[in-house]
Amino acid sequence: MADLTPMMQQYLDMKARNPDSILFFRLGDFYEMFNEDAKLVSKELDLTLTTRDRNKPPEERTPMCGVPYHSCDSYIARLIAKGYKVAICEQTEDPALAKGLVDRDIIRVVTPGTVIASSMLEEGKNNYICGIYADSAVWGLCLCDISTGEVYATSFPAGTEAQDHLENELGRFHPAEAVLSDGAYHADGLVDFLRERLDCSCENGGEGRFRLGAARPLVEKQFKTGLDTLPEGDTGAVQAAGGLLAYLYETQKTDLSHIANFTYYTSEQFMELDLTARQTLELTATLRSKDKKGSLLWVLDKTKTAMGGRLIRGWMERPLLSPVQIGRRQQAVSDLVEDIITREELSLTLREVTDLERLIGRVVYGSAGGRDLAALANGLGKLPRLRELLEGCSSALLRSLREELDDLPQLRDLLGRALVDEPPFSVREGGFIRSGYDQEVDRLRDLLDHSAEKLAELEVRTKEQTGIKNMKVKSNKVFGYYIEVAKSQIDLVPADWTRKQTTVNAERYISQELKELEHAILSAEDKVTALEYQLFCELKEQVCAQVARIQKSAAAVAQVDVLNSFAAVAAANNYCMPLVDTSDVLNIQEGRHPVVEKVLKNTLFVPNDTHMDCGGDLCAIITGPNMAGKSTYMRQVALIVLMAQMGSFVPAKSAHIGVVDRVFTRIGASDDLSAGQSTFMVEMTEVAALLKNATKKSLLILDEIGRGTSTYDGMAIARAVLEYCADPRRLGAKTLFATHYHELTALEGQIPGVKNYNIAAKKRGSDVIFLRKIVRGGADQSYGVEVAKLAGVPDRVIRRAREILEELESGNGTEPVGRGQAPAADDQISLMDLGSQTVLKKLRLTDVNVLSPIEALNLLAELKQDMNG
Repeated sequence: MADLTPMMQQYLDMKARNPDSILFFRLGDFYEMFNEDAKLVSKELDLTLTTRDRNKPPEERTPMCGVPYHSCDSYIARLIAKGYKVAICEQTEDPALAKGLVDRDIIRVVTPGTVIASSMLEEGKNNYICGIYADSAVWGLCLCDISTGEVYATSFPAGTEAQDHLENELGRFHPAEAVLSDGAYHADGLVDFLRERLDCSCENGGEGRFRLGAARPLVEKQFKTGLDTLPEGDTGAVQAAGGLLAYLYETQKTDLSHIANFTYYTSEQFMELDLTARQTLELTATLRSKDKKGSLLWVLDKTKTAMGGRLIRGWMERPLLSPVQIGRRQQAVSDLVEDIITREELSLTLREVTDLERLIGRVVYGSAGGRDLAALANGLGKLPRLRELLEGCSSALLRSLREELDDLPQLRDLLGRALVDEPPFSVREGGFIRSGYDQEVDRLRDLLDHSAEKLAELEVRTKEQTGIKNMKVKSNKVFGYYIEVAKSQIDLVPADWTRKQTTVNAERYISQELKELEHAILSAEDKVTALEYQLFCELKEQVCAQVARIQKSAAAVAQVDVLNSFAAVAAANNYCMPLVDTSDVLNIQEGRHPVVEKVLKNTLFVPNDTHMDCGGDLCAIITGPNMAGKSTYMRQVALIVLMAQMGSFVPAKSAHIGVVDRVFTRIGASDDLSAGQSTFMVEMTEVAALLKNATKKSLLILDEIGRGTSTYDGMAIARAVLEYCADPRRLGAKTLFATHYHELTALEGQIPGVKNYNIAAKKRGSDVIFLRKIVRGGADQSYGVEVAKLAGVPDRVIRRAREILEELESGNGTEPVGRGQAPAADDQISLMDLGSQTVLKKLRLTDVNVLSPIEALNLLAELKQDMNG
């Protein structure tokens, strides 16, 4: 270590302070990485690995690689996407003024949850970082998007269901990074859930950050509003928020004053959805491709601003439980549905509103440039037109939002006067202050732009004053500016001129006036650049002083945008305004699946009715073949309920929705092999969670319960689950239950509230047409062979299947599973049967006459192992 240069020692000191981060070390116009960081970044980003020690043996050289500082964001974004953290080590003094080694320091640590650059963020999606606290009494959760300043917090009493509720909230917000207390970090399965199910980076924040004595002062100092909504004695939310703030202070090392509003919420405010329900209902992304197209968000999101795009996703993830709040949104949507001119004008105006939330976030954070300030001013400039368009709206919500649209005219005027129309990318190079805003900037620019004219004026004036006719004012790179006088006239040179150079035919001098002009011209560029940056910092301070007003306006714009999007979708797709109340009624006339009807080509969607309550129509058993539309129908009921509680209109002729506290789904089959779980295990885990957490106000969507095991087991489980759901003493929740077990249709009349429905089908010879219509009664047959034919199974197989089916139905074969009376016990193949088949096959292939004693013993051992499975 003795032969280390001062710069390398400085690098190693910085690296020691941030051992878990890749260190970007500023050297001139590059961020350099050394040693293991250099090797890692070179590999991950496909950069050239070099060294500064070319005179040393290869084994003693220091590996290094670098990226240009002005384009570092793209490289950092790629590293963050791969799960790394990046510490930015910047020069903290001007290298031109430094005596010896330039001072450097870590200015921030970029992590997945603290990204602020627009190039690293998805425009229509929040980027949350969360703090999680857990002890024996309480679980606390705090989420923050530092790019917008949003903060949400909640807590749960410790108990058997606390972690389930916490994971549901994490699935709702989908954080990119989590900072956990020791208790939360070591909670069974929580970190695995975050990393594997949510692709979330996890950090053990220890207990020190989360201690109440340390957390409470940070929370009280940071948040100006919202703490009054925190229930007295709720320490979990405070400790989660305090631990998260401590982590942000340590890593960001900058002003976070835009994070000022604390929003505390409870489970009584929003419908709770688990990750399974969100995924199977395909709310924000499709189950297979993970794309937005094909999801409910794809249908409803016609927002025009980035703020609206983020808010509509939030509303979809957090449907309301209050009919009053839902009604406020519905009335606003109704106003806009009925007024097509206002709706279209709003769309055109909203399209021009910039992302005020993230712009003000970057300004306060210190990463904004001149373009950001100009974009902020332009966005605020569209708000007066929005106020004008909303003036005629009658709904209470739109009227209140209109009052919150504060366009800050004085700030807009200041920015308009100060900034050019199209500022350059960097504020360190000048050229973004408008002419006429600052006299000194104008003077310096005039000097730079007209330096030749000023030199010519000096030359003319000097000739008149001295009478030297053969003189020129010139310059070169070596001597700078000078006055060249022919030797025949050097006797006229004033005594106060200083000789600079002698040539063959002339002498070169400099006067005090030329010296001052030279200094003014040569220093003007540096001065004007520094002055412009100073003015820019003053403008930022003016903007930061209005952060609360700008955030309030941005929130209002986002709500107007989402409500207008709901109205545009409702008008385009013939949606109706549902009646939402606290009853147990779920009555939908001519309901349609909002996504399926949009993707169907050259085919009309067949609407269906739904009538459910907590009395005589509590559980609907739906039978019929695959591909007929059972899953589509059940999903559409769930989506209509979700849309109604978002405040949106719904795809139906009419709808009466009693508020649902949770929607549970058990749809489709999927293995979780990485967790060692089979299809049936996944199914039963989901059923267990459903039965444990559902209430009488929940909506249950159950598709093919029990198919992953043997017929008798599956039918027994399906019937037991159905009985439990239909029993008001145990659960009594509204349930849509699709099944292939036709025996379950016998429960109508046996269990109160259970009704049979099926998908209508029409047979033409050996072909079948599914009418996609839900009708009363159980299905008369399975149509399994017909479905196989529609799926493209070869005709030879189809013909053979029909022959076997006819034999079975005529009594010449074993009665098929799920139809008529039960099969004989010996027709059910068990695991032991499978082992016996393996043993028999080995015995048939073995010639016992040639076996040696050792081989016979080995064979016997193998057969025994096969029999034991």
